[in-house]
Amino acid sequence: MKLIASAALAAAMSFVALGASADTLKVAFIDPLSGPMGPSGESGLKHFMFAAEELNADGGVNGAQVEVVGFDNKVNPKESLVQLQKAIDQGIRYVVQGNGSSVASALIDAIEKHNKRNPGEEVLFLNYAAVDPAFTNEKCSFWHFRFDSDADMKMEAVTDWVAAHPDIKSVYIIGQDYSFGKAVAAAAVRMLEVKAPEVKIVGNELHPLAKVKDFTPYVQKIINSGADAIITGNWGSDMVLLVKAAIDAGWDKPILTYYGGSTGAATAMGEAAVGKVKQVSEVVVNYPSSPEQEERIAKFEEKYPENNYYYHRAFNLMHFLDAAAEKAGSNDPVKVAFAMEGMEMDGAYGHLTMRKDNHQILQDLFVGTFSANPPRGVEGLPLGWMAEDKDHIAAAATSMETTCKMDRPEM
Repeated sequence: MKLIASAALAAAMSFVALGASADTLKVAFIDPLSGPMGPSGESGLKHFMFAAEELNADGGVNGAQVEVVGFDNKVNPKESLVQLQKAIDQGIRYVVQGNGSSVASALIDAIEKHNKRNPGEEVLFLNYAAVDPAFTNEKCSFWHFRFDSDADMKMEAVTDWVAAHPDIKSVYIIGQDYSFGKAVAAAAVRMLEVKAPEVKIVGNELHPLAKVKDFTPYVQKIINSGADAIITGNWGSDMVLLVKAAIDAGWDKPILTYYGGSTGAATAMGEAAVGKVKQVSEVVVNYPSSPEQEERIAKFEEKYPENNYYYHRAFNLMHFLDAAAEKAGSNDPVKVAFAMEGMEMDGAYGHLTMRKDNHQILQDLFVGTFSANPPRGVEGLPLGWMAEDKDHIAAAATSMETTCKMDRPEM
């Protein structure tokens, strides 16, 4: 990984006008930038912009300056295809997206079709957060690489935690009603049956994505069920509002999440959630790391004080892109994709490997706990995320079997 130049990090990122220079590598960021899920997308965009700034400070990608261009998809698959076409029409051949597996599914299909019909103008999809396991199994694509651990990989950590706590006799599963939420629920049921068959699932409920304004009725059902813990894959406003409703209702038991660190969640949770909310992620900012990583976090939060350092995988993705392009000696997406297969890199929180057989990243994970008075708080609060060595899961332990049968193009 290239070193961060401190002086350059302090400077604002300069963008080249669209289509103005052949020495620009453009990356289309297709995610929600408005509406209820807008804060999640805006946060992701800022992380990618900052990661691009790092690369540009060190000479860019094979000498080309990186420009991240935001496209608002409103978490809608059809709108995402409109935005994808706009990006392609502007000559952009790299796409990043993460909020919504329904969106990712549509993008995978559309990019597959585009690349078959337009040889020499291929587009590469780098996925930073859409974690439906199908994307690296039966729906795998040569043109798709995932830089987040999938729903099954994260659920392994969640269910291991449940199995290790004999006081948890029952759980309530709640999630968003689309492919990702269904995958989370299915994995929880399947894994608990094996690891903790004595744990009773007293509720398994899906709700509309980004439509619920008040989760109080859902929380009342959870409380009435007698559950000892909540398992949820909710993200964005659905995560924030669910946890707020639970805390306001006096819930004082574990809430096991994928995205408890969503923007606004800490403020909504407050001190009442300390010690209760858990999050499975590839980063806990208060876990020991290198001086370079500490500097990166500090600089990012100084530049974007309204955002906490959260999408560490955006940096992993961009540095993988840079390293693959350097290895290929080209910024052509086809050559970069072949170079990225099987690539390994030492990251800030452990070793990273991009599997060749299904294009799924293997990375260390942590089961972080929402805590009081951490060294680095979030959202301007004396609250944040902590993890100890016992909460650390090595990358190799996250590897799972795959059913991927990938068609590769000819070089």
